[in-house]
Amino acid sequence: MAKNTDIQLRQKMIYSIFVRNHTPEGTFAAVEKDLDRIQALGTDIIWFMPIQPVGEKERKGKDGSPYAIRDYRKTDPAMGTLEDFKHLTDAIHERGMKCILDVVYNHTSPDSWLIENHPEYFKRDAKGNTVTLVADWTDIADLDYTNKELWRYQIDTLKMWAGMVDGFRCDVASRIPVEFWLQAREEVETVRPGAIWLAESVEKHFIKHIRSQKGYAATDSQLYEAFDICYDYDIWPSFLRYIKNDGSLLSLYLEEIEKQEGTYPENYVKLRYLENHDQDRIASHCAEKASVLNLTAFAFLLKGTAFVYAGQEAMLSHRPSIFEKDTTDFSQGVDISDFIARCARIKKTELKADGIYSLFADDEHDVAVTLCEMEKESVLGIFSLKGYRGSVQACLQDGTYQNLLNGETVVVQNGSFQHDGTPVIVKILGDRIIKPDRSN
Repeated sequence: MAKNTDIQLRQKMIYSIFVRNHTPEGTFAAVEKDLDRIQALGTDIIWFMPIQPVGEKERKGKDGSPYAIRDYRKTDPAMGTLEDFKHLTDAIHERGMKCILDVVYNHTSPDSWLIENHPEYFKRDAKGNTVTLVADWTDIADLDYTNKELWRYQIDTLKMWAGMVDGFRCDVASRIPVEFWLQAREEVETVRPGAIWLAESVEKHFIKHIRSQKGYAATDSQLYEAFDICYDYDIWPSFLRYIKNDGSLLSLYLEEIEKQEGTYPENYVKLRYLENHDQDRIASHCAEKASVLNLTAFAFLLKGTAFVYAGQEAMLSHRPSIFEKDTTDFSQGVDISDFIARCARIKKTELKADGIYSLFADDEHDVAVTLCEMEKESVLGIFSLKGYRGSVQACLQDGTYQNLLNGETVVVQNGSFQHDGTPVIVKILGDRIIKPDRSN
């Protein structure tokens, strides 16, 4: 594990923005006008998807993918100047928030500054053509990290941006040698002490595919040597199977989450999300608002960093395109901003980063129970993930409790209570928890 990872990252919330789509203007200045609203959600860290110029050769869509970068050291003119971005990051810092920048270091666009000036930095086939190991990624060219001069250029670029931002989200980080990330982390620390490192770790099938092509692909366990936070893609397939109603039991998904405790170092931090720019919106899977609210609160109470993708707070079902201008319309959908803010407050003030986390499932009713046990108190969450309303086991001794999400009273009798579909989070002083029997 990265030696200086701050486990307090488990109590933070990251909010992801693609500047092009965030406002009709698609500029840094327009995002700055939205900072107070973003902060009110409970945001601690803003993650900017790539802000650099997009390549034109082999471009996908009218505007091109932000992950096909033409010049690592410049900003997209349509978004604004480097000075405009610096003004935006200053405004973020003035509000007590931090920001991280997307780093796309596996590849560049086929017409990038690096290809034109350093063609030796790229992987080539027998005919000398640039290559990619992912067939669908037709708008990029893979970099060759056996060239140590490339390391120097890339790390110097990180140090340049570290003068403005507080860390990096590293795209498909698994494809780049961990040794590179270790050196990058060490050098960036001299510019931005305590920089945050978030890895887009990848799903098992992607690792198998890359390795079948004789390529390099690091696992989450390897990435944790250099990174503070890794994606949740190790358990994402289990989540999708459950949420898409393919017959997969809730308990199987929760068991996958709990396996992380026996797989990663003690101070591991996972990114806990329901959607992101590569995945469908959670509202496209769940027709009922109650299910979305329960899933949202559940994700916030998991051990790890909470994540919200811009538009999620409006319960939008449309996933914006990253290949053309597709403005996020926050006026559509259902506004759950206040609910997210309450979840974020509970995560920051009621949970502890070093708490002992446990999960339990009621498969019959699709009810998930989260438990964070601390020295003298515990926080218990009971979530009806698919809309069940009725009697459920409370995992609590009989008595009355206050739901931290809405202030309402929860009455437990004979070990059960009437779940009305509203997410329930209660704080318990002393030992009033009744854990389900797992002996079978």
